[in-house]
Amino acid sequence: MIDLASSLDAWAAGAARRLGRFAAPPVIERIGRITHIGDGVARLTGLPDAALDELLQLPDGTMAQAVELGRHEIGCVLLDNTRGVSAGDVVRGTGRVVQVPVGDALLGRIVDPLGRPLDDRGPVGADRFEPADRPAPAIIDRAPVTVPLETGTAVVDAMFAIGRGQRELIIGDRSTGKTTLAVDAIINQRTSNVVCVYVAVGQRASAIKRVIEQVQTHGDPARCLFVVADAEHAAPGLQWLAPYAGFTMAEHFARQGRDALIVIDDLTKHADVHRQISLLLQQPPGREAFPGDIFYVHARLLERAAKLHARCGGGSVTALPIAETQEGNLSAYIPTNLISITDGQIVLDAKLFHAGQKPAVDVGLSVSRVGGKTQKPAMRALAEPLRLAYAQFLELEVFTHFGGISDERTRKVVEHGRRIRAVLGQPQLAPQPFELQVAMLLALSEEVLDKLPVEQVGPFRSALADAIRARSGLTTHLQESGELDEVIRADLRRLIDAVGAGLAEKAGGGPGLV
Repeated sequence: MIDLASSLDAWAAGAARRLGRFAAPPVIERIGRITHIGDGVARLTGLPDAALDELLQLPDGTMAQAVELGRHEIGCVLLDNTRGVSAGDVVRGTGRVVQVPVGDALLGRIVDPLGRPLDDRGPVGADRFEPADRPAPAIIDRAPVTVPLETGTAVVDAMFAIGRGQRELIIGDRSTGKTTLAVDAIINQRTSNVVCVYVAVGQRASAIKRVIEQVQTHGDPARCLFVVADAEHAAPGLQWLAPYAGFTMAEHFARQGRDALIVIDDLTKHADVHRQISLLLQQPPGREAFPGDIFYVHARLLERAAKLHARCGGGSVTALPIAETQEGNLSAYIPTNLISITDGQIVLDAKLFHAGQKPAVDVGLSVSRVGGKTQKPAMRALAEPLRLAYAQFLELEVFTHFGGISDERTRKVVEHGRRIRAVLGQPQLAPQPFELQVAMLLALSEEVLDKLPVEQVGPFRSALADAIRARSGLTTHLQESGELDEVIRADLRRLIDAVGAGLAEKAGGGPGLV
């Protein structure tokens, strides 16, 4: 008698073997469908298990980032300029958040916020990727800011010093030298061990190209990284993502025990892009049509600048965010937000700029709440009386516009203040080393420059720089110790007198300064 059950089992096993040769393993795809797309954003249905900030793939191969998870729809920002994508198309989830490449392979390169190369040097050979957005270091993971970040700009290093791990806002009207100040700080790191990250957000391509060329010509491009999301070509999502990507790339060096400087140019345009995306995704507007989370967005971003504790690597990320004002209005929404988030601000004044004072730093409105404690002793000792003397000059100078100065004491204060202004001014792309700044401040404090015409301060500085450069021992001692002891002070004074005597002889003014 035939065993029917056994026959059926044997037939099923044979069929399974035959079908196994042709059957593919099961593939599970997470898909959704676009309901609306345009102006740099898209809405889609499906993907019920999508995560916030998840990377989504569109039908043409471009990417989007999920930034809003609603009950019925997902709002995402496009990270590329899409072509041929329309409502009804399928979107696939990747299961991973937006990540960017990090590491030394990026140094010297020009990339977009996703790490894709924008120069002609081929793919970026990074072997590690990290999330673009991540929480700021916890308080317990931070260390005090104790080491200065020398910018090479005398008015900043003397009056509003910046420490490694600080957040110092550069703010002012359009075309007042904000980017120039930041670029000079990057160029000045050519003699330090600081890695520099320049992030361009919504800038003109020609302006970005000029910045890159300046750094490549005058700085050390091998220790610089350029993250570019320009206004002409980059999608709004890339402009929005750029600061986050730049911070991730900078934090990688900090966790290795290295120091990094990040310049974000600028956060005003980043706020505009965030407002644009939020309004298109129908989030409720607040003051000046900005969404209510704009403060949190920038606070979360800038809090990532810190000096790390040794157990977390011991490095630092110093942030120089740039913001633009309209007619010098510091009380506007975004400027007040950024001023309250950062550790100080360097305010550039349009009137000073057009009057020929460059850098046009408003010393009355500018402040650094951290960096003064990091100044080297020589700079601190010489800069403290400088602030008071310059403030007195600015107060008295107003009255000189109404007539002559009859009081000899007042005339002396005004003339000394004019030399201070000349010393604090300097040309673009010419950052001053620490030892030259100390020597010029010493010449000011001992009133040596008061015996020179104001127009001779520039030539005096150039001649003094050459004289100091020839004294390598003096330069090394000042840079390493940061102290202005009696021996170094006397040595610098002899150099100052010698340079002054040389200028006086060239001008036919006698044997020298006395």
